[in-house]
Amino acid sequence: MFGFKRQTATALTISDVIARIDAGEMTLVDVRDHSELAQTGRAEGALHIPLMRLSMVADPRHPDFNAALAPDKPVAIYCASGARSGMAANILKKLGYRETHNLGGLHHWAAAGGTVTR
Repeated sequence: MFGFKRQTATALTISDVIARIDAGEMTLVDVRDHSELAQTGRAEGALHIPLMRLSMVADPRHPDFNAALAPDKPVAIYCASGARSGMAANILKKLGYRETHNLGGLHHWAAAGGTVTR
């Protein structure tokens, strides 16, 4: 199965992540920009929060905070290749999120059987 960079010591496959998201145990975030989303769609159930807005939207103290995120709930993040999702995982860690996982790119999600919607 596909591996991915993680920000925690727990090893998870993307299949594990898909199961945890389906069970409501984990939040999935797409940090790509709007044009990328329009071209390729997104993982089913993913919150779309462009990387440039993440530090505001994920900060519980900020007025633009998205209540669908919670620092005590695990978060899996993806982008196009894994670079921005790695930066996003670091931003979330600095904001106090306890468990973050960089899934890499949307293609990793799809190859592991994750549903992509347009």
